[in-house]
Amino acid sequence: MNIFELKIWDDERSKCTFYTVQWIDTEISETDKFLIRYETSHSDAIQQLLSFILKAVGEDHGAVDALFNRFENEVVGLPNKGNARLGEFKYHYPEFPLRLYALKITDNIVVLFDGGVKDGPTNQASSLQGKWQEACHFAKRILEEIRDKNIQVDEYNKLLTNHLGESEIII
Repeated sequence: MNIFELKIWDDERSKCTFYTVQWIDTEISETDKFLIRYETSHSDAIQQLLSFILKAVGEDHGAVDALFNRFENEVVGLPNKGNARLGEFKYHYPEFPLRLYALKITDNIVVLFDGGVKDGPTNQASSLQGKWQEACHFAKRILEEIRDKNIQVDEYNKLLTNHLGESEIII
């Protein structure tokens, strides 16, 4: 069954609310699967990525274009590509081993998916291909639901709701 829930992953940051997706028949979200899968083998990279997401995006800047510039069709690969300088902060992740896929809804609402090890020159030529395709599939469906007004975007409160104004969003 291709039914999933769009649910809040972290809403305690001042600049951004983070959502994730979770298949209806599973106990764990796609983002948490990613974190668990690499928490031991890539612990330093996971800590850097979490700091980037929660601190840089969540607290300091929001989902600004400079930090969401690694375009991968419907999704963005995190962390950012190249040098990003925002005020006194510099964000540069050369040869970063991991990619986490995300969908920027607004500067203050982001959906995080799954990802993996960047072990090839492109998504199609690496072990990321399946996770990238899945993230693109999720993103297309979410954007379609927003376009069809089945998901409402409340930028002021940094929230997504279903067409009834409820937080439970099943797609």
